[in-house]
Amino acid sequence: MVDRENDELTLTKQCDLLSIGRTSIYYTPQTSPANKLLMDQIDILFTEDPARGTRRLRAALMRRFGVDVGRSKIRGLMARMGLRAIYRSINTSKPNKAHKKYPYLLRDVKITHANQVWSTDITYIRLTGGFAYLCVIMDWYSRCVLSWRLSISLDSGFCIEALKEALDRYGNPEIFNSDQGCQFTSEDFTTVLREKNIQISMDGRGRALDNVFVERLWRTVKYEDIFIRGYTTVPECRSGLSEFFERYNTRREHSSLCNYYPWEIYIGSATLLKAA
Repeated sequence: MVDRENDELTLTKQCDLLSIGRTSIYYTPQTSPANKLLMDQIDILFTEDPARGTRRLRAALMRRFGVDVGRSKIRGLMARMGLRAIYRSINTSKPNKAHKKYPYLLRDVKITHANQVWSTDITYIRLTGGFAYLCVIMDWYSRCVLSWRLSISLDSGFCIEALKEALDRYGNPEIFNSDQGCQFTSEDFTTVLREKNIQISMDGRGRALDNVFVERLWRTVKYEDIFIRGYTTVPECRSGLSEFFERYNTRREHSSLCNYYPWEIYIGSATLLKAA
């Protein structure tokens, strides 16, 4: 059990040497009860309206919870949570200037089949005793969640694990889209894509709508599972999310898919594409 955030790099290296998955190791994130409560309140307000930036969040925190806190404090916590408002503004997705950025390839592109475009993102997951981060790999055409990982830190390891699982299970997409967060611009992450000749697409800075399907998924996950269940620990949350994503893919009707399940669309489209 690791109880210090600055031990993350050492722990990741040890996991690599022992061939242990990084997401199988966890600790209770160290943060003050006041900050934890404020982060959970921000998560509720942001999920309700992702267009809320620091100015509106400050007003909403006062009106809804009676909390008076400065915008700089909110901005810092949003950065820690990996949140960014849906408008062109300060990007809290923490880009690394040393990492190569790729152009956005999906503007005006018609999505016509499965495995044409995959995308990924990370969101904050509140727990009773702490918090974690969720990364998913999604097929745009079917909205099917192909893989996911839960982690207690915002390093790139759990994102790479999710990507490799999706590639191993479902083959290669034509285009892979992400935001400009340092997890997705890292050399380790982009190398996995380049080695398989997958085109890399990245959202414009501060433009969460470029990855709108995953943004909609976060709202569904939180309102239909996280906020209802009130998970206490990472293992409990992982077990619950496993059940949720199985239902989301195979037993939850989607109005945008003519009330089909994502898995039905994904399998049917992939089969038709192979036959063609």
